[in-house]
Amino acid sequence: MRALLIALLSAGCCEFSGPRWHGRITDHFDGERFHNQIPGEPTLSDFARWRRSRIPGVWPAYDDAPFALAPPVRVGEGEVRITWVNHATVLVQMDGLNVLTDPIWGEVAGPVSYIARKRRRPPGIRFEDLPPIDVVLISHDHYDHMDVPTLQRLATQHRPRFVAGLGQAALLKSFGLTRVTELDWWQWTRVGDVRIWGVPARHHCRRGACDRNARLWLGFVLRSHSGDVYFAGDTGYGPHFQEIAERFGGPRVALLPISPGLPRRLFGTIHLDAREAAIAARTLHAKVSIPIHFGTFPQGDEADGEAEAKLRAALREPGSATFVILKNGGSFTSSPAAGGS
Repeated sequence: MRALLIALLSAGCCEFSGPRWHGRITDHFDGERFHNQIPGEPTLSDFARWRRSRIPGVWPAYDDAPFALAPPVRVGEGEVRITWVNHATVLVQMDGLNVLTDPIWGEVAGPVSYIARKRRRPPGIRFEDLPPIDVVLISHDHYDHMDVPTLQRLATQHRPRFVAGLGQAALLKSFGLTRVTELDWWQWTRVGDVRIWGVPARHHCRRGACDRNARLWLGFVLRSHSGDVYFAGDTGYGPHFQEIAERFGGPRVALLPISPGLPRRLFGTIHLDAREAAIAARTLHAKVSIPIHFGTFPQGDEADGEAEAKLRAALREPGSATFVILKNGGSFTSSPAAGGS
């Protein structure tokens, strides 16, 4: 995304930019752009300065990790099964639904190969091994979270319902995807026995050089009688974690990003690092948290494996939250528990 923006800015080009949301003014939409609860996202010049002087950590050219076994078609009553495909792609199975978050099976994250980030590990499970997908959650429109070829493939083979932030339906429609439900922060929709809530996140949106924050970014809370699953999407630390905890109580499972962590002066406002993810888990009162958004595409200046090592160090501190760190394609099952909504 950073390389894309710099290239387009240099060319003075609005190619790849998407449509804008038009709606009423709110506390996070000024009539032209959406904004965070706390201002201060990095600028294009900030990214340009970083790229000129950065010293990136070491990553493998490609780690051909083996695929995991195919997930079950459905899970038992009261069970919540989490499969981390990799990056921010997670299969959540609960209450008769199969939900996929920010799916990307593509080899690159970007509009064209020469200004895209290349995948360094394959998805943890084969696309062909997916169970029937009922719902796809899209947290925002960056290329590593809204991978259009993957979404089109899902639409053709699974016909899921897509749930995304305000303004994303028009963008997705331009790619032939029409079964889209848009949510604002604190709005919800129902699929089966699960309510899907849109919740605040601290991040930003754009597909090109001319549509900065033209559409909404968000996280999601899946509410059911089995307990809640919180998917943070991409986010920096902010008051939204406390607000989510106050509205919903502690989630049964929280899916929290842990990178890019470096440099903090650049990413600190829009991305959790491992230490902040551990703090967010405590703030949320999550019963179990699972780290995401690492180990797939090089991000920031962290080396491969560095984010997980930092998380393990943070979890050694007294009073730490409970995390389960999954391997590529790994799964975690939470047995039936009382509570939920």
